[in-house]
Amino acid sequence: MTQLLWLRSDLRVADNTALAAAMNAGPTIALYLITPAQWLAHDDAACKIDFWLRNLSVLSARLAALNVPLLVRRVEQWQAVPALMVDLCHQYKIDTVHINDECGVNEQRRDDATSEALRHTPTRLQRHLDQLLFAPGSVKTLAGDCFKVFSQFRKVCYSRLSHSLPRCLPVPASQSWMPVPSNPVPTTVEAFASPGDALRGYWPAGEEAAHKRLVWFAEHGLAEYQERRDFPAEPGTSQLSAYLAAGVISPRQCLHAALAMNQGELDSGNPGVVTWINELLWREFYKHILQGYPRVSMGRAFRSQTEALPWRHAPDELVAWQQGRTGFPIIDAAMRQLLATGWMHNRLRMVVAMFLSKNLLIDWREGERWFMRHLIDGDLAANNGGWQWSASTGTDSVPYFRLFNPLSQSAKFDPQGHYLRRWLPELAHLSNRDIHDPRAVSGLFGASGYPLPIVDLAASRERALSAFRNLGERL
Repeated sequence: MTQLLWLRSDLRVADNTALAAAMNAGPTIALYLITPAQWLAHDDAACKIDFWLRNLSVLSARLAALNVPLLVRRVEQWQAVPALMVDLCHQYKIDTVHINDECGVNEQRRDDATSEALRHTPTRLQRHLDQLLFAPGSVKTLAGDCFKVFSQFRKVCYSRLSHSLPRCLPVPASQSWMPVPSNPVPTTVEAFASPGDALRGYWPAGEEAAHKRLVWFAEHGLAEYQERRDFPAEPGTSQLSAYLAAGVISPRQCLHAALAMNQGELDSGNPGVVTWINELLWREFYKHILQGYPRVSMGRAFRSQTEALPWRHAPDELVAWQQGRTGFPIIDAAMRQLLATGWMHNRLRMVVAMFLSKNLLIDWREGERWFMRHLIDGDLAANNGGWQWSASTGTDSVPYFRLFNPLSQSAKFDPQGHYLRRWLPELAHLSNRDIHDPRAVSGLFGASGYPLPIVDLAASRERALSAFRNLGERL
């Protein structure tokens, strides 16, 4: 009985639950759908689309080595998927369509509609847990609700993992040759500009590249992760987020690599390993939130009362933030890094998010959208969760009265100014003290063309605190 593997954000052959299940059930054909209008609607970045296609191209060769043909089809939006799947399943006499489940309202609606369309055919849809350690909805409070606080969620995860650790599946054995020709993988899709070679160089495609990055980090960076992760000039983070988002590597592979460096300990042993495992669980937590509280994937605040915040319409300030021209070096360096590489250091994601949503009092959704349009690791759950945490509108969010000061954050986490000099060459000549706050040496029109600050930090902080306090009084 012929099986169809519908690939989405699971672009690998190792530890791929749906692939293993499909090939174990019978001769398997793989499918990938090009959906440009849907990608645009979801604000997917051009560099992210390029990364997916490059990984799909590498995956195509790995599937060919397993004698698994790859079909590539195009539909503009997900509404057209059910009819296409019915036609394909009829054409290739498919017994079962295998998918690795995805979180998100639109993703679930797409899969539910496809399942319903196939219900009237001989084909069935089989969903698999793959991109998470635990099925959404399976980690709950004693009252049977989804967790809203990470520390409580983490405690239950630790307990369950200590009793039953999910295993990594090997690459399946090759199947017999099938008389089905594979389709070429497109290198570009209109409406999504190809990034330059420099950006692509930051993010080589394929499972081998992802595995090498994981191994290097486990052997050279994991033990000191807790101490080094907040310093953007250092290679203190794994930079695996893009590979996790595209499914080029699995969270199980990451967890097992961490445990191997920590003698199997989850919440004790090396602090760097424990801290990184916590980051994997934060990723898990936000995906569970996405599933348990669908409003957050529909442009709504998790804390509904914060919808009444008086966000400012300040288009000039928004553009200055987007382009890295705010006059605050750490903000501008981070935003320029995003534009150049499709990625931003995690600490700086929090710093720039708080600056936009609190110092500028601009709606966090503007920042969430800008990030998604430029991040190579753009992931709805993680991006939304991070933005709402920073804006104090989300689950387990930072208290509204906590604002990261960009000047003190810069001096603390880039004390020698190495990161600032990398992305702000016009300030490279300044001293280690002045580079964090060039106002003292800037003159009337800024230093070396660098802009003056677009906002007064103290006044903007008080404006944000007042907005939140007034919100509380109205409720």
